[in-house]
Amino acid sequence: MPEKRKFDVLLFWSLDRLSRAGVLKTLLILNQLSGYGVKYRSLQEQWLDSMGAFSDAIVGIIATIAKFEAERMSSRVRSGLARARAEGKVLGRPRAVLNRDKVAALRNKGMSLREIATATGKSAMTIQRILTATEERKRA
Repeated sequence: MPEKRKFDVLLFWSLDRLSRAGVLKTLLILNQLSGYGVKYRSLQEQWLDSMGAFSDAIVGIIATIAKFEAERMSSRVRSGLARARAEGKVLGRPRAVLNRDKVAALRNKGMSLREIATATGKSAMTIQRILTATEERKRA
């Protein structure tokens, strides 16, 4: 579809906003754009311009740094979550507290999931999960 030429220039904030997939993937994206005749330019990295003589080298360095930073960030998040769990903290959204028998009774009266959700002040998905769990317990 390059023949459509809907745009001439791709302007992006910074290379790490374009891709954090690493050097090869980022260079492939930029080379593909160049192959289509589309120029590119970074707003934050003025030296990153498809017209520049060293753009491929600079793209490689910046893409490597962006990928490294993404991996470091991910590692820090995983470490923080592991530490919190080790300290006994409960992570995630608090579980909905609701009487299963009441929900089942409302459903047996013929109420829809949304009607039950409105009546209990919980989401329809929460009601669905409660009803599914109740059914599974009856089968077991």
